[in-house]
Amino acid sequence: MPDLAPDPLSSVVALLKPRPDIAKMVVARGRWQVERSEVASPFYAAIIEGRARLVVKGQEPVLLEAGDFVMVPAMDSFTMTSEVPPPSGTARLPLETGPGVFRLGPADGPVEMRALVGHCRFGAPDRALLLSLLPRMIHISGQDRLMSLVTMIHDETGADRPARSMILERLLEVLMIEALRSSTGHALPPGLLCGLSDPRLAAALHRIHDAPDSALSVTGLARDAGLSRSAFFDRFRSALGCTPMDYARMWRMAVARGLLMRGGLSNAEIAHRVGYGSASAFAMAFVRQEGMSPGVFSDRQGKAQRDQDA
Repeated sequence: MPDLAPDPLSSVVALLKPRPDIAKMVVARGRWQVERSEVASPFYAAIIEGRARLVVKGQEPVLLEAGDFVMVPAMDSFTMTSEVPPPSGTARLPLETGPGVFRLGPADGPVEMRALVGHCRFGAPDRALLLSLLPRMIHISGQDRLMSLVTMIHDETGADRPARSMILERLLEVLMIEALRSSTGHALPPGLLCGLSDPRLAAALHRIHDAPDSALSVTGLARDAGLSRSAFFDRFRSALGCTPMDYARMWRMAVARGLLMRGGLSNAEIAHRVGYGSASAFAMAFVRQEGMSPGVFSDRQGKAQRDQDA
């Protein structure tokens, strides 16, 4: 078994491998606007004071207020403005006024919005597939734990303490998990959180994540959920947006990719760990999912890592 946390939510975040990128304080005055396009990094913000209007591509606009937290795990483009936006054509990027402090809007006048904003990146090669299990946007109000975590990340980013990178990585993982599990009481689109909010489906999801090396069937998963086979199948597909066995195959391949990236195991050993009877059966399933053999995948990931380290 890979050394992942046993529950589904933690295991997805662990495989995503969030890494620190940018953490900053944003101070805004008057009417202001900032636009970003082709943003590849996940984005989060905690509103400390005032209000801001956030528009993310493909999502409904949201008005953020003091005490609000927002996270967009996979973002393409966004616009963030004062509650009353400025006239069109006046978008400006933030102006850095000090280490980790950026200004929006006029230089003079009272501060009308203050926020801690961060970007991170995911180290997983299959992040698109993993992110498809999560909500497109998470917006939560009044969660002091989330605000505290964002403050800790901001403080750690600006410090030069021993083990800083490791601390930031752990804080980002905790922030993501806390944000995701805090959103389970809200209306959720099909995906992992929607499935976990259903106690019967959660039992089946734990079985899939806990034991990717075990023999799985719709009948057995339905038994774990305490439902008939047909009721379980329909309920799972409605909540997760895919069939139980499609989800199980996806998770097994995600675990396999993590093991291939780590290295040190043969295809036969990985096949056993993700529930395939032979190396050839695993290789065929991997090619169907990834469009390349496990060996080619390992070579490409190794080259990408070497290029990054160079």
